[in-house]
Amino acid sequence: MSQFNIYSIQNAPIAAQPLLEGAQQKFGFVPNLLGGLAESPTVLQAYLDIGALFDRTSLTSVEQQVVLLAASIENHCIYCVAVHSMLAKHRAKADVAIVDALREQQPLTDKKLDALATFTRVVVEQRGKVTGIALDNFIAAGYSRSQVLEVVLGVTMKTLSNYANHIIHAPLDSQFQAEAWDAPALCNKQCA
Repeated sequence: MSQFNIYSIQNAPIAAQPLLEGAQQKFGFVPNLLGGLAESPTVLQAYLDIGALFDRTSLTSVEQQVVLLAASIENHCIYCVAVHSMLAKHRAKADVAIVDALREQQPLTDKKLDALATFTRVVVEQRGKVTGIALDNFIAAGYSRSQVLEVVLGVTMKTLSNYANHIIHAPLDSQFQAEAWDAPALCNKQCA
């Protein structure tokens, strides 16, 4: 198997160095996935740009994390589930019960957030071919057509990072270990 480098600021390709410096400032360290994406500075830039755009959507920070977690779980990305569990709890201040229910693929007690998580999973499962009941239920829960497209943006962001991480196999950073996700029963051995 071909190994991917996990770059630091110092040894990354020149074009990736300022991007990793930005990650260092934001997180206090360079997350391993971003160090892996630095192999292609263009891909790293795209991921960071999509993330910045997703941050500007009309979804609340908790709703954004619900989308990112639901997509990462559906895509079986152990790394991203841990990262977004941590970010949901500590940055977005999401209720721990919401994060735990998402990680265990259980219904959320907050019906609107449950509709968001369900819709996100359907977008991933159906590869965006969402019509009928799933779309109607999402709108009926209080979301707008604009937010339908914002969910697609979040899924796009996670598709990039989840798929890239399946190839890169970035080791989970110690900063995210408390949220390590072990879901072999959910993944049918596809998570490794």
